[in-house]
Amino acid sequence: MKRLIGTTLFTAGTLVAALALPGASAQAVETDPRIDLRVLVVTDGGPATDAIAAELDAAGTPYTEIDLTRADRPVIDAAYLADTAGDRHRARFQAVVLPNDNPFPAGSAEMTALADYERTYDIPQVDAYTYARPEVGLQYAVYGGYAGSLDGVRAQTTAAGLSGPFGYLEGAVPFEDNSPSVGESYAYLSTPTAGADFTPYVEASIPGTAKRGSLVGEYRHDGRRELVVTFVYNQYQQQFRLLARGIVDWMTGGTRLGASRNYFAVHVDDVFAADDRWNSTLNCTPGDVDCTDPNAVPDPIRMTAADVDHAASWQTSRGFTLDMAYNAAGTVDFRSDNNGADPLADRFVAKRNDFRWINHTYTHAFLGCEQNTSVVPWQCATNPNGSIKWVSRQDVSDEIALNRVWGQTAGLPLQNDELVTGEHSGLRVLPQQNVDNPNLGPALGDNTIGWLGSDNSREPGQRQVGTATTVPRHPMNVFYNAGRAAEQVDEYNWIYTSRAQGGSGICEDNPATTTCLPAPLDPATGYADHIVPLERQIALGHVLANDPKPHFIHQSNLAEDRIAYPVLDGVLDAYDALFAPSTPVVNLRMKDIGRELQRRSAWRTAVQNGQVTAYRIGTAVTVEAPSGTTVPVTVPEGTLRSGSAFGEAYAGGRSGWTSLAGAPLSLALPSAPAADAGGSAPAAVPAPAPAALVPEGVAEPVSPGTGG
Repeated sequence: MKRLIGTTLFTAGTLVAALALPGASAQAVETDPRIDLRVLVVTDGGPATDAIAAELDAAGTPYTEIDLTRADRPVIDAAYLADTAGDRHRARFQAVVLPNDNPFPAGSAEMTALADYERTYDIPQVDAYTYARPEVGLQYAVYGGYAGSLDGVRAQTTAAGLSGPFGYLEGAVPFEDNSPSVGESYAYLSTPTAGADFTPYVEASIPGTAKRGSLVGEYRHDGRRELVVTFVYNQYQQQFRLLARGIVDWMTGGTRLGASRNYFAVHVDDVFAADDRWNSTLNCTPGDVDCTDPNAVPDPIRMTAADVDHAASWQTSRGFTLDMAYNAAGTVDFRSDNNGADPLADRFVAKRNDFRWINHTYTHAFLGCEQNTSVVPWQCATNPNGSIKWVSRQDVSDEIALNRVWGQTAGLPLQNDELVTGEHSGLRVLPQQNVDNPNLGPALGDNTIGWLGSDNSREPGQRQVGTATTVPRHPMNVFYNAGRAAEQVDEYNWIYTSRAQGGSGICEDNPATTTCLPAPLDPATGYADHIVPLERQIALGHVLANDPKPHFIHQSNLAEDRIAYPVLDGVLDAYDALFAPSTPVVNLRMKDIGRELQRRSAWRTAVQNGQVTAYRIGTAVTVEAPSGTTVPVTVPEGTLRSGSAFGEAYAGGRSGWTSLAGAPLSLALPSAPAADAGGSAPAAVPAPAPAALVPEGVAEPVSPGTGG
């Protein structure tokens, strides 16, 4: 339990004198103040405070942002920070995030008000990025420390960090090094000043010495607590993503509105069907509507029974389940052409309970407008009056229903309200079709579809289509038309190199694309050395960003060279090396991902509309919101609701969604000792020197060709 520090602060008169609380009277008030569950983020527009705000956004943790660059911003004074609520003093913010330890001019009354507020209510402060100096408990870096790039450095969580706010990590905190020509991670490494009450949580070796310097640590002084971060970062960098949860846990004491997990799900499209193969001579995919060369002969890629066995064994070894999006016509046609035999389908059906299954329509037909393929690129066919010819409601419905019936007959463990259409068709697709097929929504209703897969690179947000809510899926740059690594590299070179280098010039025409290559990849080594690490990095970035959206590949990627597995193994191996067993990857099926995204949206709206009130008094947490509101809460292990453990265990704490039913949510936190007072008085100091700007990560790929 957090208490006011110092017995002289336990009277109303002292509090009023210290903070000039509006509306407070001289009469006695309750000892334990009310601490509202909201964070104050003071930003100067830098990437570090923006990164912490993004972490709060993703988790659903309410915060108020003050932009120091705006002339019309509120003044931070005692009245802004605290007041009274009923018979209690109220702290309006449970934590304060500053761009550095003191972003205000020397002698600032605002910094004085913040320091008094933090001291009075035991409110922690995060210095989002500052440089090493005595004012934050560290020696200047010039005195045996280091100031410079940490690109590629492997930092380490200390024993105090692992037993404290960063206990969800395995220990290592590797810093990215994505480009030899760009400084990505400027930092100050230093050791605590003599006598300072400073506890390092994350350290790295100081070059040229046997010492380790602090990158993240807690400085306790003058009755205040600061989390001192001495490296610059943005919200996309892996080192921040690894530490973000711990930063928020530290400043909230593990008690806050909002919740987060590390999610990873992979959909395998076109199961039972065959995917057309990329032709490296024609630089197109025979069978694709845009590959019109008269010499274009389709060369299909299709899994075998052995590939099914490998997929099942891989799942068992990884403790991970793939979602198989199937097209039943693929096996029906194969049996017709092979005297009734289809070993692939037989093996999948025999192992059907090893996988999750999603209806991907019967033939993988395009369900939007009728396509005019006599031109390249294709166009929507039109009626004589110029209106678009749409695939009919009946045809869309048949594609859904026939596939479902086949799956039910085969005993597949289906969720009948899930659907992914071929190529996400029926939904709008630019530039040819800028609206949904008007027959799609009614057909979804005819088949009681509640969740519809969409392409996150085209539509990152959820929306309603008839009875269904979309579930955006991340495309992976493991191409649908490649079963062998050399094919993947050849097509990759075609897409991402210049015309002068033999490529398509797509990157030249779209300079914002960040995956463009300076030179073609080696066909023998390019997949393992370039594509796999890049795709692993992109997917792992989604996992670490509390992003539940599924990724999708194709059955061709599990066949022949099985090129998907190095990427998937790369993600899971990297994750296992970074996170403790208390923080497992969460592997949800499509409808559960859709519900998670839907709940987040509703929660965000409730918070923005001011419908939620949440606070802590001593060890009691209360959350009030309209009946039916589903609330995400994170609390320490040992927290009880009506005498039973609250939520689910994750990352060393408890968290979960709770639907309020007319009464407030009441939680009892475990007792904890009060923070120790000590240290010396804070002093106003200038802002830290600017550091090198950092890149904003790698852009998500657009799904190539006609995969999906």
